[in-house]
Amino acid sequence: MLSFLSRRLPLGLLLASVLACLPGRLPAELVWHRLTGWQVEGGVLAGSGGPEGRSALTLMNRARLAEERRNVLSAIRAYQKVAKKYPNSIYTPEALQRIARLRLARKQYFDAFEAYQQVIGRYPNTKHFNDIIGEQYRIAATLLDGGRPRLWGLIPSFTARNRGIEYFEYVLVNAPFSDYAPLALMNVVRGHLLMKDTEDAINALDRMINNYPQSLLAPEAYLRLAQAHASLVQGPDYDQASTQEAITYYEDFMILFPNDVKISEAAKGLDAMKKQLARSKMKMADFYFYKRSDYVAARVFYNEAITAYPESDVAKLAKVQLAAVEARAAGKPVEKTPHKKRFWLF
Repeated sequence: MLSFLSRRLPLGLLLASVLACLPGRLPAELVWHRLTGWQVEGGVLAGSGGPEGRSALTLMNRARLAEERRNVLSAIRAYQKVAKKYPNSIYTPEALQRIARLRLARKQYFDAFEAYQQVIGRYPNTKHFNDIIGEQYRIAATLLDGGRPRLWGLIPSFTARNRGIEYFEYVLVNAPFSDYAPLALMNVVRGHLLMKDTEDAINALDRMINNYPQSLLAPEAYLRLAQAHASLVQGPDYDQASTQEAITYYEDFMILFPNDVKISEAAKGLDAMKKQLARSKMKMADFYFYKRSDYVAARVFYNEAITAYPESDVAKLAKVQLAAVEARAAGKPVEKTPHKKRFWLF
């Protein structure tokens, strides 16, 4: 977890934020002019100075001139001095954002993201909030898609998809009610599926349908949730909890979004899962019928096979087997019903 999350908003900045929100007072604007350097225009902080303010301004001008001369490392060092020495200065949020942009241009994705996060964590009322969230989203997407960070801005390193997933989670924490939030969460899902972490993907999808049920991405989340559970199904001989979960979400999708373009895809998935469940019930019923001669249990499971998918071939076979159970219970000889060899594809 990044260390900057533990930092608290400085008292000086908090007071400045309160003053900036007072009626009739506008926040100061920091503007760069090539001839005059950085200028504080308008707002309650316009005209404020003092030794610290002048020192911060000197560093800011030095950093921007180095930046324009393409001396990137010198610019970053000067901006870092501003952020470290003058955290309550009006110049610090701008310094951190410029550090982030310069790091990003050098494909130093981790450092760029952290610099943006410092702005969000220390100056949550910045007018650039939405722009910063957008940049964080793009960094996360780049990493998740296989972008390779560069060591010292020069040497390509290894891919870091896990870091991309982590950064999307930061976007969710930073802006849970923004347009980026459901997109970020679906990218978390995509990342976990790429990493073969199906359980984590299911957890993220569950958060998606509960936290953003009105999102345009909700139908996709329901369908993917059903498919993710279906991918955990191992066959009729195993526990069917995942099968039942898949059935539930396929049915929810078809009820909630009957006009969705993927309705046929959901219907196909539902058909496969219901056959799977019915086949599992048949396996249990056959076991009690042929191996244990427990006709009560056999009746229960054959009936459950019929109930699981009444219109299926499995249900038809279950009805035949029920008749065999009744005959055996009455003392009549019954031959084992030959089962056709079937290939079940799910």
